[in-house]
Amino acid sequence: MSQNTEIAFTLNGNTHALAAPPMKRLLDLLREDLRLTGAKEGCGEGECGSCSVLMNGDLVNSCLVPALQANGATIITIEGLAIGETLHPIQQCFLEEGGAQCGICTPGMILATHHLLAKHPTPTLPQIQEGLAGNLCRCTGYSRIFAAVQSCASKNAAHGGLPCTSTSSETSLSPSVFSPS
Repeated sequence: MSQNTEIAFTLNGNTHALAAPPMKRLLDLLREDLRLTGAKEGCGEGECGSCSVLMNGDLVNSCLVPALQANGATIITIEGLAIGETLHPIQQCFLEEGGAQCGICTPGMILATHHLLAKHPTPTLPQIQEGLAGNLCRCTGYSRIFAAVQSCASKNAAHGGLPCTSTSSETSLSPSVFSPS
């Protein structure tokens, strides 16, 4: 039987400390212990991206990350992107462009988009394809997902780069800043 270890980290702007087996998967810690169900278990092998989260600014598959590795980390899940009760601009673009189908891959796609736009604010289609390559969708042909990313990048550029790369814990961005004109 594995002994529990104290693990402390910042999650969606809030500090958390809990005792857990050090090799428990971060995905299970988020879903079972913290009741954040946005990250999904698709494959459990790091192949599908459904469990993607941002950890210290990097996109990671939480099904592959031991809980102990999260100690001292800053983690953002899909639940941490929304601005209060208002969708994050990337979430809004996915909604407007029909980039969300069944919802299994959507949280990972949105976090991958956030990561991509932080690195490439106005990505080309090949950059979008590469940036989302670790996230599989079985419902679409990806065209609506790519359109959602392109839409967000266009709106991002029109608003000086802020909306699509901010999180609720980083800004008090007014939702009206990103509303369609």
